[in-house]
Amino acid sequence: MIPARVREAAARLGDTPAYLYDLPGLDAHARSVRRALPGVELYYAVKANPDPELLRVLEPHVDGFEVSSAGEHAHVSALFPGKPLALGGPGKTDAELRLPHHRLHVESPGELRRLLGTGLEADVLVRLNPGLPVEGAALTMSGPFGMDEAGVAECLPLFTGRVRLRGAHAHLASGLAAAELLRLAALLLALGDGYEEMNLGGGMAVDYAAPQARFGWEEYGEGLAGLRRPGQRLRIEPGRALTAYCGFYATRVVDVKRVRGRAYAILLGGTHHLRTPVTKGHDQPFAVLPEGRGEGVADEPVTLVGQLCTPKDVFARDVVTSVRVGDVVVFAMAGAYAWNISHHDFLMHPHPEFRHLTG
Repeated sequence: MIPARVREAAARLGDTPAYLYDLPGLDAHARSVRRALPGVELYYAVKANPDPELLRVLEPHVDGFEVSSAGEHAHVSALFPGKPLALGGPGKTDAELRLPHHRLHVESPGELRRLLGTGLEADVLVRLNPGLPVEGAALTMSGPFGMDEAGVAECLPLFTGRVRLRGAHAHLASGLAAAELLRLAALLLALGDGYEEMNLGGGMAVDYAAPQARFGWEEYGEGLAGLRRPGQRLRIEPGRALTAYCGFYATRVVDVKRVRGRAYAILLGGTHHLRTPVTKGHDQPFAVLPEGRGEGVADEPVTLVGQLCTPKDVFARDVVTSVRVGDVVVFAMAGAYAWNISHHDFLMHPHPEFRHLTG
């Protein structure tokens, strides 16, 4: 679960937690994903992790980047001038609608009318929210995301020679296996039969309970090849499924205690650094590097928590392990929706270090 280069870096950890990014691992993973998707355009959803070094590794393997704010747009544009950008997300401001882009995902008739009011040229995908049944999703995208059939019908007569309708976008859910994503893709492609482009979004499953598991990229690529009609452009926008596996959060045990018979390991840092397990409601997978010589417990259920003044500051609950004060704990699968979604300045603890491993 923990590559040798990550273990070696974690063994050199000081008193400040650190994010360890396995860049060769990310490169190999992105290369394999790209190979599994012949004929499909691959964009990376920057919201998953905008770390510049990760983006530099991904850039040769992707056709473009999906951004959802002016900040993300500026960040990626500065790193890769001229790289195609798809601008998505609800609630775009007038200033964001004016940003240069390869494709703009329109979320509502009102947003389209504001875009038309800029007088600028734009290539648009209408974002669909068709209310299709989704099985086994970790998260479904409803409410403010995209348009129902009435919204799309309201948009269609508004397009002009300057604002061109290129196709449709539909990211319906997250955490889906390849078979379910392909079932949805077939339904969406039937709905969008008249569109020259279809962006199927992301949503590929990442299983935090099984760190060695991977989404079925080959199955998905073969299935999309069979669904695509001649001349149609298919695009996907994975985020978490590309970068989750390359990130590791390393920290140190500062205290081990018992409260009403239950064992707790208190770690430096906390969910203000790695909010993923709280957000997803899971135990973050980890490995203990036994370096400590202080108090501890052996082979029994332990709850791993951080330093924050909240009972929600929990990485993993009642996991059978051995841990001592001074040990290093390395949390895996911390490369997406981790540092960038965390409440960094709660209690004003130091920020973690960031190390980009290359060898």
